[in-house]
Amino acid sequence: LIMKEAIKNDVQIIPVDSEHSAIFQCIKNDNNDIYKIILTASGGPFRTKTKEDIMQAKVSDALNHPNWSMGKKVTIDSATLMNKGLEVIEAKWLFNIPSDKIEVCIHPESIIHSMVEYVDGSIIAQLGVPDMRLPIQYALTYPYRINAPNERLKLSKVKQLCFEEPDYKRFPCLKLAYEALNLGDSACIVLNGANEIAVNSFLQGRIKFTDIYKLVYSVLENHKITVVTSLDDVQLIDKWSRNKSIELLKRGGYSICH
Repeated sequence: LIMKEAIKNDVQIIPVDSEHSAIFQCIKNDNNDIYKIILTASGGPFRTKTKEDIMQAKVSDALNHPNWSMGKKVTIDSATLMNKGLEVIEAKWLFNIPSDKIEVCIHPESIIHSMVEYVDGSIIAQLGVPDMRLPIQYALTYPYRINAPNERLKLSKVKQLCFEEPDYKRFPCLKLAYEALNLGDSACIVLNGANEIAVNSFLQGRIKFTDIYKLVYSVLENHKITVVTSLDDVQLIDKWSRNKSIELLKRGGYSICH
């Protein structure tokens, strides 16, 4: 809905999120030149933890992000990798790119904020210290650049940059976001609403960390895909998602073997 309005009014949407800002800065030509978008993810606090460790995770463990200082909701989303799933959904609409051309890559240093691979095999990346002031400032001053107060990146101090494939078995929320995106229309709204209720419930100590995925999965399973044509549709679907999440929480109807 938003992108249609942007086109209708001949305006450009400038992303603020660090990953989408990075992609925006890397894209210079027509989207037909793009082979794929590579969204980088730090991997969160559980990147090196086993599935068993993650099952026993406490709120304090999930809030202990290695690189970024963020609010509690976003930090938990980073721990489940749901944040990266939501960013995949954003990237699809912001850059008019199909989901099969959007790849997530674990990059624990959080120095490369995202990359664009072109059809000729060239990969263009945007690098910088993990500081949100840079993408925020760029959005405010675009298309110009001005001096910034943040620390400057010194590659000699970084020494190495590491990359890993995401583990969908340990972090199934990321795969669930792709599935919701491919289902289309109302599924992504349901995913987001259910996730907000699930994360809040985890922060309150009502459910386990791994129950976040289970609850969101169950709400999606209970949802019948509907076509979204207006903001009223969005609000109604979001309300249904949250109410269904609360209902499943009350009767414990979200336990699944998956």
